[in-house]
Amino acid sequence: MLPRNHSIKNRLLAALGSTDLDRLRPSLDEVSLRFRQVIELPGQPIASVYFVEAGILSVLATSPRRRLEVGMIGSEGMTGLAAILDDDRSANETVVQGAGTAWRISTDELKSAMLSSATLRSCFLHFAHVFLAQASQTALANGYAKLEERLARWILMSQDRFGGHLGVTHDVLALCLGVRRPGVTLAMHFLESKGLIKSTRSHISVVDRPGLHKHANGSYGVPEAQYARLLG
Repeated sequence: MLPRNHSIKNRLLAALGSTDLDRLRPSLDEVSLRFRQVIELPGQPIASVYFVEAGILSVLATSPRRRLEVGMIGSEGMTGLAAILDDDRSANETVVQGAGTAWRISTDELKSAMLSSATLRSCFLHFAHVFLAQASQTALANGYAKLEERLARWILMSQDRFGGHLGVTHDVLALCLGVRRPGVTLAMHFLESKGLIKSTRSHISVVDRPGLHKHANGSYGVPEAQYARLLG
């Protein structure tokens, strides 16, 4: 249960009115998110929905031989978008890429709460809209942006959700960006040579966020503006 005096870090839960939040409180359990923990699998029933407090989750489109990140979820949001849209299973895989914590609720309890409150349902549908905007911008970036621009976008999005130093390996970045590891290394060196980031094997520090934003070349900012407009 989410205690009344508990500080809420998940921005989506924090955006709810007190009545709607009280609908969810008894059903919310705090859980740890482990690196590489699988939250959802394609075509499998979604038993639980997670409101992320800390950490980063990747939503991956999959085929028999390929996996590619189509979206990212952190403390701004929640998993289980298929459940919000009145289905019981996802077309994608959701995996923890940065360990943290979350509030977990069963899918049945979430759906019941949404049926009982139009404002709660509206809030979660707004997030679904924002996530779809993010996925469409990811597709646009994958199709037209240079690798270093896509990497700049990914780092900005990760910092929005994780803050501080980003703990991520080049192998994870290669999976998320859909490229080979040597390509990630070259793109990382390029951004570092411009004084935008500092990196080691498993950590990235943002040195110049405005410069990184500029170097993303328009690929960052659209879903973020949608979130601010709809959810504050």
